[in-house]
Amino acid sequence: MDTIKFVKGNVKVIAHRGLSGLEAQNTASAFVAAGNRSYFGIETDVRRSSDGKYILIHNDTTKETGGDSLTVRNTSFQTLRSLRLLNTDGKRSRGDLMIPTLAEYIEIAKKYDKECVLELKDAFTAEQVSEIFDEIRYLGYIDRTIFISFFEKDLEYVRLKNKVQPVQFLTSGMDEKIFSLISENGYDLDIYHGAATPELIKKCHDSGILVNVWTVDSPTDAEKLVSYGVDMITTNILE
Repeated sequence: MDTIKFVKGNVKVIAHRGLSGLEAQNTASAFVAAGNRSYFGIETDVRRSSDGKYILIHNDTTKETGGDSLTVRNTSFQTLRSLRLLNTDGKRSRGDLMIPTLAEYIEIAKKYDKECVLELKDAFTAEQVSEIFDEIRYLGYIDRTIFISFFEKDLEYVRLKNKVQPVQFLTSGMDEKIFSLISENGYDLDIYHGAATPELIKKCHDSGILVNVWTVDSPTDAEKLVSYGVDMITTNILE
């Protein structure tokens, strides 16, 4: 099995949770698979363990791994790290698939010269966002990182660290309140692809707002969105 190709023009393509259409999501294997291909960026999800370690997992519990349903924020890093994740065939890894750390993700992106697209999955505190930001800056990759979040405050806290840091507000739909939020704060938009229209894309571009759409796995849908003029497409399997 391989990625599904589409006519992308100048649109930047982002691998959702790594190349999750081929490898177990949010694992080093998925990040490396994306790194070895033509993707502009690698998207992932960051959460915080009970002892303050930043790790990459989508859900707020470990149920998706196929094991015990541990709440991430209430579980130590050592316990979370000891979990062996399910592979795409539903079989448990013998040791090569584990929850990665933020630093491991950054180092993979750096090795393969990919943009980091980092979703802040929790309603973090200002101090926690600062810790995430500072860790990436320490690793020398903050200039190659886009922060995305459904939480307005998370993006606000990022901008307290750097007023021009690229950020995208995640949403499943659009209304005037959201448009005012992003336009007044200089945020870009990361919207569910089914809610993207040519009119919305033009309105955003007229206000200097970039548009990323998620999560697009049909080449027909992707090429339609390319014709609309979107700037980025986030996908599990397209390339």
